[in-house]
This record gives sequence, C-alpha cells and structure tokens, in this order.
Amino acid sequence: MLVTVIPMTTRNADLAVRARGLAKAFGETRAVDGIDLDIPTGSICAVLGPNGAGKTTTIRMLATLLRPDAGTALVFGHDVAHDAPAVRRRISLTGQFASVDEDLTARENLVMIGRLHGYSPAAAKTRADDLLVGFELDAAAGRLATQLSGGMRRRLDIAASIIVRPELLFLDEPTTGLDPRSRSQVWDVVRHIVANGTTVLLTTQYLDEADQLADRIAVINHGRVIASGTREELKSAVGAGGIRLRLADPSQRDRAEATLTASLTPHVMKDGDPAALRAQLPAEDLAASTNLAVQVLNQLAQEGIAVTDFTYGQPSLDEVFFALTGESTDRSEVSV
Repeated sequence: MLVTVIPMTTRNADLAVRARGLAKAFGETRAVDGIDLDIPTGSICAVLGPNGAGKTTTIRMLATLLRPDAGTALVFGHDVAHDAPAVRRRISLTGQFASVDEDLTARENLVMIGRLHGYSPAAAKTRADDLLVGFELDAAAGRLATQLSGGMRRRLDIAASIIVRPELLFLDEPTTGLDPRSRSQVWDVVRHIVANGTTVLLTTQYLDEADQLADRIAVINHGRVIASGTREELKSAVGAGGIRLRLADPSQRDRAEATLTASLTPHVMKDGDPAALRAQLPAEDLAASTNLAVQVLNQLAQEGIAVTDFTYGQPSLDEVFFALTGESTDRSEVSV
C-alpha cells in the first residue's frame, strides 16, 4: 500500500533533528536507504517499523555511533558526521538493554555516573537522590541492581541517561519485556522528561506505546520512511474506519478471513484471539465506510458465519502499521 508521507511544516530553527537522505549499508545489506526525518524540539517522536527496517541503525547514526554513508543529519543544527562532539554534548542514549553496574546499588550507580560527568561528590549525591525520588526508586536506593525488578532496572537505566539533562534523549525500545504496570511507569517517566524540556526519539515494537506517548510517528520500512505524521493523520491516511469482529465458532475464522479478503479488502489481520479478525476499510469517507461495514455483516451471515461481537471505528495504530507494511506487530522484534 502506497501512502504519501505527510510533510512536516516546522521551521528548521524549531527542529531537534533534521535528516535528509540518510543512508547506511553493511556489506550488501542497505540497512538505511535515504531516510528523511524531522523532529520538533520539545516533542516525542516514535519510530516504528518491522524487523530489519533500520530503526536502530538510524538512531545509532543520529547519536554519532555510526557514520552515515550518505545524506546529512543535523541535531540542534550540528552535523552528526562533521561536528560529533557538539552533538554528543546535547544527547543521551538508552539502548535496548539495561546498562547499569550490577555490583552497585541504585544510588551508587547514579552517583558514579554523576561523578564521571564532572559533578562534585555532594552534587552527584544530590542529583542521584533527586532522580531516585522522581523515578520512584528511593525505597530501593540501597539495593543492588541485581535485586531490582525489570521495571526498576529500566527506570534506573533511564535515570542514568539524564544525570546531565540532555536536550535530546534516544530511547531504543525502552519497555521491551516489561509487565503492563512497569511499562506505564516508564511512560510516566518519559512524559516527565519531556515536560522538563528534553526532546525524545523512541523506537518501539508496541503500537499502544506510540499511541500513548508520541506527538509524531514515523513508519520505516526497508530503510525508508514510508509515512509520518500525528497518529490522527496516519489513521486517516489509510481509510475512514476499521472493523473488529469475533466469531461464534473459531474454526470458521479462515473462511471468514477469505470472505473479507475477497469481498472487501486485502488488509485483514488475525487477532491473538483465535476467534477474532480485524480489517481496515478502504473507503475514504465515513458514509462509504459505514456501508462497507454493513456489507461485511450481511456477507458473513449469508455464508452461515455467526458473529458474536462486532465493533466499528477509527483504525488502530496496529491496523495502520499492517496497512503500511503488510506485517503484524504481534511478534518479537529484532532490530537492525
């Protein structure tokens, strides 16, 4: 499915990141193939994409860890290839895995990093204590990192990234593997960081995370940005509505999927529920989309396929992602 990229209208002076034609190859593999990306200052931008789309490679180039093969990228006006020290003074990066020292306590980790950044012993302790309270880790301050839960370790890792307040924070899949409560706590942390003036660029495999957090979303596939905009702009770009239905008999799901695919749209997704299906309606206006939804129910009824639950509404980001890339997000993510 071809979707026109929604252009950014923000002035260059208001951008934390401006990338044009950014490219990187590893041997014969072109991981990033001409990415254009604008991130307004003070916003949260989420980068989504299927396996091997080039998300992590893009972040590593913007964070000056990889040199681009082609194209340009400016971070607060500084070129990542030719003025890397100036870029590094303004950014921080939290990777996919916690990088705290497991032989130190939560407080000792933060104090150590503060000292490495040039804080005095007293200032490092004060900053560490402030972050421990802010990230709700003060009760666990004296515990070794190995004794912390996954959510606590992740929050500690993010706290370590902002010992010195960065202008831009890269978060590479910050909540992978966390339980729902821990994910919600990390989301609160990210919102707090942005409220205090830091711009955030995050990659995520969770569509609800992008929906909850991001001001703008960029979808990457095969090393290129294939769509970008607000969540509302992306949802409206792929159709006027989506349907979700649950069958009385799960064994009829393949028949129902074939009916939907043949008579309605190729954008049909099997849900995690073995009796459920989701489909994106291709109509461009609400009236036509509603008529198509009615046709779906009538067609299934004529074929003797009973539906117990049916909902119709604006497409979810998961459905947008599937329509754009042809891939579901209900899978493990291996980043490139």
